[in-house]
Amino acid sequence: MRDLPAYFNRATQRARRLDRSVQVYSYMLVAGKPDFTPLPLKSWTDEADKSVNGTKGVEQVFFTTLERQYVKGKAVQLQGFHWLFLTKTESGWQMAMMYSQTGGYPKQNPPTPPRESSDSAVAQGIQTWLRDCRAGNRE
Repeated sequence: MRDLPAYFNRATQRARRLDRSVQVYSYMLVAGKPDFTPLPLKSWTDEADKSVNGTKGVEQVFFTTLERQYVKGKAVQLQGFHWLFLTKTESGWQMAMMYSQTGGYPKQNPPTPPRESSDSAVAQGIQTWLRDCRAGNRE
């Protein structure tokens, strides 16, 4: 998790469009300690599948992020709540999917409803980090 902010920030910088005069980008300041305690999931597979909670081979990781955006010259801090699903393949760990919520920081209103975020900048940062791990460039 200590490398995630750098991977996230590079992903957002690559996504920037220089031809736009107004854009709001997030900068990740820190990613919190991951929690590997899985939530029980009902299996939607064959009833004969006796895997634990229907998630055989899938690991769940929960983590938070602290991000900053600049809106009209003012810094706004946001906290992200992320539920990441990873699966082990022959070539190493792969991201299966991710869900996220966003809330103000410090806590203001309730966070947004969970949304599928497998294509978000956070997910892109995770995918790049996992790719580097599989290549032996990261721990």
